[in-house]
Amino acid sequence: MSILALIIKREFIAKVRNKSFIVMTFLSPLLIVGLISFVAFLATMKSDVKRIAIHDETGLFVKDFKSSAEYKYLDFSKVDLKILKDSIIRESYEGLIYIPKVADNAELQTKIQYISNDSPSLGFVGEIQDIIAAGLTNSNYEKLGLDITKIKNAEAKVNISLVKSSGEAAVKGVNELKIGVGGAFGYLIMMFIIIYGNMVMRSVIEEKTNRIIEIIISSVKPFTLMMGKIIGTSLAGVLQFLIWAAIGAVLIFTVSNVFGIDTGAMSVAQPGFISNIVTYLDVVLDLPLTLLVVCFLVYFIGGYFLYSSIYASIGAAVDSETDSQQFLLPIILPLMLGVYVGFFSVLNDPHGTVATVFSMIPLTSPIVMMMRIPFGVPWWQLAISLVLLFSTFLLVVWFAAKIYRVGILMYGKKPTYKELFKWLKY
Repeated sequence: MSILALIIKREFIAKVRNKSFIVMTFLSPLLIVGLISFVAFLATMKSDVKRIAIHDETGLFVKDFKSSAEYKYLDFSKVDLKILKDSIIRESYEGLIYIPKVADNAELQTKIQYISNDSPSLGFVGEIQDIIAAGLTNSNYEKLGLDITKIKNAEAKVNISLVKSSGEAAVKGVNELKIGVGGAFGYLIMMFIIIYGNMVMRSVIEEKTNRIIEIIISSVKPFTLMMGKIIGTSLAGVLQFLIWAAIGAVLIFTVSNVFGIDTGAMSVAQPGFISNIVTYLDVVLDLPLTLLVVCFLVYFIGGYFLYSSIYASIGAAVDSETDSQQFLLPIILPLMLGVYVGFFSVLNDPHGTVATVFSMIPLTSPIVMMMRIPFGVPWWQLAISLVLLFSTFLLVVWFAAKIYRVGILMYGKKPTYKELFKWLKY
């Protein structure tokens, strides 16, 4: 067995036998399911009803405020305003809507007040403004002698049906659904790169701190040692992901059978919300899921190799994790940029210049390309993106190996970017 294979085996076994790795591998899916269930439970809980007092001196708008599950509107137009303000101070009510009596509607538009101890949400203020604006508009129509009923009947409500060029009916919100699926894969890649890249860096720092590296380096070339750590950790990461996928599939199968969920029956028996869910589920199943999974593994490996070589060189250059913080920001920034570009550019124009370019740039392509794949990407763009990714990985490994070779045996001094640049020349 070659030296590289021995190092890969050692790193892989060390990672998978680690107690934290074992615990998180089997506990993480359960924690995620538990968290989703807890959030769903919280969503079903009703919040406390907020009591809103109304003092309408005009008597025109109080009837337009309808109580809901969140807000209860109470008419106190005949109660003295000062008494109501005192009630707000004592927190008997959440707030007070004060509508004064003025000469005309134009003046009233700027005289209405909402009095409370705490600042209300923008959505709530907007709702109040819309209710009063609608009342003022109807009042203006009446003063102008316009028939409100005819005006409302004349209002057009357009509902555009989406149809594919092939003649099949399309579903609204498909783009958002696609970016959600692609974004989930891209976000997983970013998290895996950060998690496993840090593992590589900590492993190098630990061996360097314990001076074990001085013994290892006597029989192994620094480049071979670095590649062994990167590949061994990546295999552990792929194994962990496959276990998570298997556990997730088992959980979904178990839930569907234990609770007797039949999506086909639900869509027939309960058209509406359930039917929409089934429709969107069909859209998800129509996505190139096999291509997504394959590309996820390929881009994860390529992106992980690229960034982990940088993590390994940082681990070799510093003496502790504290010293490494100054070098981590330039690594994380491209990953964050990929996420933002994906959500803001791919959603609006998945085949536009910005989305296409960033899906080719190696530092962002693992994330942005995964977000583009659900929209359909030409094979030649995938090929160019992967060639650039792995070519850049080889180039970065060559530079990282130079830093690794020099820094792995240096102790007691915090390196600067200037010194790292000098090491590249050795």
